[in-house]
Amino acid sequence: MLRSVLVTGSNRGLGLELVRLLAQAEPPPHNLFACCRQPESPGAQDLVNLAKSYSNINVQKLDVDDFGSIQECADQIEKILGNNGLNLLINNAGVNFGGDLNEVTPETMMKSYRTNAVGPMMVTKALLPALQRAAQLNDKFKAIVINISSILASMELFDNKSGTTYAYRVSKAALNMVTKCLADELKLHGILCTSVHPGWVKTEMGGEKAPLTKEESVRGILKVLSTLSDKDSGSFLDWRGQRLPW
Repeated sequence: MLRSVLVTGSNRGLGLELVRLLAQAEPPPHNLFACCRQPESPGAQDLVNLAKSYSNINVQKLDVDDFGSIQECADQIEKILGNNGLNLLINNAGVNFGGDLNEVTPETMMKSYRTNAVGPMMVTKALLPALQRAAQLNDKFKAIVINISSILASMELFDNKSGTTYAYRVSKAALNMVTKCLADELKLHGILCTSVHPGWVKTEMGGEKAPLTKEESVRGILKVLSTLSDKDSGSFLDWRGQRLPW
């Protein structure tokens, strides 16, 4: 019973699949905000075409690297929602710069940190009033923030089979700490926050060797979402609902 949902990075990959399956849900969200950096670009054409088929999809411009863009999008969302709240925020937008110690640069480290950790935090901050209203208006279903993370951020499960990839691993580990901090601070407002590893998925980022399809991953994530409770806030789960170590 999600009245309103916002997904960042929704023009391709997991984000686009999240929007597609949420739009097809029964019942579907009344407002499904599909956000991406450049809705007018050719890279967003699949999202624009999808929005033409579902009247509840509302495509919005949102660059998680640009704090002005984040606030402008939040202001627009507030106008549309009015007195209603935002039930679900999925911070999906992210970047993946590979590279071992010989290849990593300050620029790729800072870009990854800004996009993968700071961006989700600032998007959540900007949308906090809407999330708070949703939590207050619905006694049965609290507002939820999902941060799309990665098993590569787990220090306990570290291995180098996927490469060291400093920028990606470190920034996603930082995102997991953002999740822990948000969960602790927002619990008084009835807002849950959880990190979710979507699995290794066949996307532009995951590559063709990945074992999971986008649909398999997203259906798993949505199933996990439907079972979340207070005990899951501040945790690290995978698309099957299994707990992962930090």
